[in-house]
This record gives sequence, structure tokens and C-alpha cells, in this order.
Amino acid sequence: MITFYSTNKKIKAVTFQEALFRGMPEDNGLFMPSRIPIMDSNFFAKADKISFQDIAFEVARNFLAGEIPEAVLREIIDDSINFDAPSVKLEENLYVMELFHGPTLAFKDFGARFMARVMSYFAGNMNREIYILVATSGDTGSAVASGFLNIPGIRVIILYPSGKVSSIQEKQLTTHGNNITAIEIDGTFDDCQKLVKEAFMDKELTGKLLLTSANSINIARLIPQSFYYFYACSRVKDRPVVFSVPSGNFGNLTAGLIAKKMGLAVHKFIASTNINDIVPHYLKTGQFICKPSKKTVSNAMDVGNPSNFARILSLYNSDINKIREDVAGYSFTDEETCKAISELYEKTGYILDPHGATGYLGLKEYEKEHKGNFNRIFLETAHPAKFMDIIEPVIKIPIEIPERLKEVLNKEKKSVFMANDMDTFKSYLLNCNVSYWD
Repeated sequence: MITFYSTNKKIKAVTFQEALFRGMPEDNGLFMPSRIPIMDSNFFAKADKISFQDIAFEVARNFLAGEIPEAVLREIIDDSINFDAPSVKLEENLYVMELFHGPTLAFKDFGARFMARVMSYFAGNMNREIYILVATSGDTGSAVASGFLNIPGIRVIILYPSGKVSSIQEKQLTTHGNNITAIEIDGTFDDCQKLVKEAFMDKELTGKLLLTSANSINIARLIPQSFYYFYACSRVKDRPVVFSVPSGNFGNLTAGLIAKKMGLAVHKFIASTNINDIVPHYLKTGQFICKPSKKTVSNAMDVGNPSNFARILSLYNSDINKIREDVAGYSFTDEETCKAISELYEKTGYILDPHGATGYLGLKEYEKEHKGNFNRIFLETAHPAKFMDIIEPVIKIPIEIPERLKEVLNKEKKSVFMANDMDTFKSYLLNCNVSYWD
């Protein structure tokens, strides 16, 4: 059975179940598997002939053997990963991996749905209500709200930065009610994330409430995000692959790097960011300098202190040269992002969202410096309709809104506005310690 250690290495390793419900270790690190399982050659030989769900199951059971019975894990996979993640060919050797075919039309559906069902399985033997704290810059909140809606014994509290998510994203995360509470913080995503982390470090809160997180700080989010890298490579397999990953808190890139450590043949990962360029700056200079995030059109990537960087350092023993062997990094302005949306639409008719556009730009930048016969895949992390106020003026045509998005537009927003203050947030948590089922 694989155990999970803290990146700060000040506590004993724990089981997956313990890591799942703690969310963060007590030493303020992040949980990582003590051993990265290597997929056997038979798996890679048959991967192109089996389904996405079969691939996901094979990867998951290598991490979770001994903690979840295989029959139960198979049910969890089939129920949570029940939509596609196709790699759509745009031109020769260039593909976009569409990760927006889930219920909330964003890649966060993979992690949120898997985590909700795994947590529900373990929670069956617990007699305490579970509080899930989530900081979101957009799509995480809506995916978690959808994934955990009405799951008995679990209460979700979502913190999001006021005025800094798209109107559709806000509707998606504030209109559920029931066991989902949205808190609108007067601040940035980094402020929301800081409040969540401080809550986990607060002895009084953790003594009275069973707190965990559904952000990518929770290792249960990263495991399912590795599935689609295996899937993409199994379907596009005639050349070495370069993945360009739109990156904010760096959970998605970390999941890809874990997949590579499991034996997936990836030539290079590209960390593509907006002007919040913390990691590209590190890769160029060796200096990791956190700073307040700046608002951009790719709001889910507006992160000035990416949490999962600690996991990347841990994977590579803090050896920057080893990281550089596997990861390149580039950052782009809003003007460059919008220009990429326009140019690719004119060239191919494909409509990018602003995050996918940074991924596309990352590939183009990498190609200027590295020539080779690669399959180039960039990740499209959200449906463009979620950002129609940005995209429509660029491509000058209306974007068709999927039915599931139309449904939320007419719903009433329900949120609690709160100052960026830990004492206020703590008081709220302590005073809401009553079951929503009462």
C-alpha cells in the first residue's frame, strides 16, 4: 500500500484516506505519494485498444490498492469519469485536448467528481459531518459544487474573489444552495487560498470541525487529473508528445509530471501562464518569487503563489536542472492571448477559451527554440462559452451557449460577502457548525 508524506517532511507518512480527509498536513506542506508506481509494459501495449475508463481504472488502482476494493474503485471510475476528453486534430501534429465535456464544462470535473465519490465511500463509516473548504478562481468552485451537491454528511464552503470570476462561473458556483455555501471574499484568489490554508492550521477549528479541501492541494484531485495524459498519449501515439498546460496553481501540470514518472513517454511539458509568471520566471532565473496576483482575461490562472510548486520541487528533489529537462515555461499578456484566439479561429475555425489560448501560445513559443517531429498537444481547460464576454468581441461572432450553462443563468445568486479577514472567516465556520439536513 502506498503511503503519503508531507513535502515539508515534518510528520509521519499517512494512508490515502488520511491524506484525503486532512487535505493538508499539519506541517503546512502538501501530501505526495511515498512511491510513484510504474505502469507495466503490458498496460502501454494495450492502452490504445481500451477505453478511457479502463485506462483511468488501471492508473487509479496502482495508487489505491489496499485502500479501496477494486470492484468499488471500478464503480467510482465508471460513475465519475463518464465523459470524454478527446484530442482534436487542428493541423498536422497539432491537437487540442478538450477537457470541458463534464457537467460544469471545465477540466476540474475530473478531479471533483472522482474525489466526491471516493470521499463518500470512506465517509460511510464516519459519524461526523465533513467540511470541505475550497478556494477558487473560477472553475474549481463550480466543479466541486456540482460534484458534491447533496452528498449526505458533506458540507462544501467555497471562497471566491469578488468581481474576479466570470459572470457564468459565478452563477455556476453560487446557485446550488443545499449543502453548498459560496463566500465572496473582498480580495484575490491568493487571499482566498490563504484563508483556507490558515483554517487548516488553526487548532481550534480542526479540533471542532472535520475539515478537508477539494482544491488541488488535496492529493485526491491530482490522481484523476493524471488519467487524461495517459489517454491522450494512447490515442496520439506515432511521435513523441509535447504537452502545453495552461497553469495557475500548477495542479494540472503536477498531475502530468506524475504521469511521466509513472512511465508515460512525454518529451516535454510546457508551463504556459499569463502575466502571473512565477514559475516561468523560476525556470529562467532559478528564483521563485511570490507576488500579488494580477487580474487577466485568463482568470483561473491569476495565481501569485502557486501551491503545487512544492510538489514539483519534491518530485525532482529541488534540482532545477532536472526540472528544466522536463518542463519549459512561458508567459503571455492579455493582448497576446486575445490575438491567439483570433488567429486560430481565422486559420482553423476552432474557438479557444483564454486559458487554452495560453496553452496554444506556449507550444508556438517552444517551437521557436526547439525543432523536432513531435505530436503537440495543448489543453483546452474550459468551454469558450464560459468566457463569451471576452471571446465574442475578439472573433466577432456569437458563441453558442450549451444548455447546461443556459440553465444556471436564470438562477438566483446566493453568496455571503466577507472581508478578507481570518477572524471573520473562523467565526463564520464555528457558528455554522450545524447540519444542513436539520
